[in-house]
Amino acid sequence: MTMMAYSSISRWSGALSVCAIVAVIRPAVAEPRAVVELFTSQGCSSCPPADKIIGELAKDPSVIALSMPIDYWDYLGWKDTLADSRFSARQKAYSLMRGDRDVYTPQAIVNGEAHVIGSDRASIERAIGATRKGDGVMSVPVSMKLSGGHITVSVADASKAPAAQHGEVWIYSISKAIPIAIGRGENRGRELTYYNVVRNVLKVGDWNGTAGSWTVPLENISRDGIDAAAVFVQDGSRDRPGPMLGAAYTSLH
Repeated sequence: MTMMAYSSISRWSGALSVCAIVAVIRPAVAEPRAVVELFTSQGCSSCPPADKIIGELAKDPSVIALSMPIDYWDYLGWKDTLADSRFSARQKAYSLMRGDRDVYTPQAIVNGEAHVIGSDRASIERAIGATRKGDGVMSVPVSMKLSGGHITVSVADASKAPAAQHGEVWIYSISKAIPIAIGRGENRGRELTYYNVVRNVLKVGDWNGTAGSWTVPLENISRDGIDAAAVFVQDGSRDRPGPMLGAAYTSLH
């Protein structure tokens, strides 16, 4: 499904619903090769195969695979229960940065640079390989750890990535798997599972190429159903997103 008309870009909120989580987090120090963002919709009949692929990629520790449910197909007869207008805005922002109008579902954005049909696993893998050749892409080590009810994000310096000297640091709150029974629309009568669903976002700081760390109360990124977190450093800004410079993922329990 292709979107030819866009809604206005909504403002991203720095505030998250709060609900304390008691968890033990092992430091996430891995350096994944890719962040794959799937823009999907419960009202899109072409999306279930892509949603399944995200579930498969979520098992690969070298890939941070995220579901970003959009809301612009809600008028077709089924209101997506996970959709967030901020994800629709993010998808449009990527399109504007590329200078095209390629906004559709299922669409996968790989490392903040390439877009491919989200149900094409081979194209996703090729995009991962191609984007890895870009200056600084996924070259900055990022880690997370928990201590005393706080989560600390650490970003290394740019010594291994001289082309990457700045970026925004974001934490995404994630639900690993959410089954949804769809009552109307193109997927009516189906029960589908959505994987690594982003439920909320928080900007924690700006990275200027030197090593830095940011500490956030765990209650600021957690609520009912949240069982994982992803952090990434991305060139550009919220409204002008660029290449992914580094990322990490961890389970919360």
